[in-house]
Amino acid sequence: MMKKDIHPELHRTVIRCSCGAEFETLSTKKELHVDVCSRCHPFFTGESRLVDAEGRVERFTRKYGKDWQAKST
Repeated sequence: MMKKDIHPELHRTVIRCSCGAEFETLSTKKELHVDVCSRCHPFFTGESRLVDAEGRVERFTRKYGKDWQAKST
C-alpha cells in the first residue's frame, strides 16, 4: 500500500524574470521571481553580457582598468 497525503500540493505557477519574461509551470510555490531566465541568459542568447553579482564587475574594472576587453579580443 502507498502512503496517502505525503506529496506536496502542486499549483499553477507563473515564473517572472527581471527582463519581463513570464513562464507558466507547475510548482509547490504559487509565484516565483528569478533574475536571469533562458530568454535573457548570455549562454542562450549568444550575447556577451556581464551579470554583476555583488559589485564584482566594478571591483574588477577598478583593479584592471577598462582596457582589459581590448587585450582579450
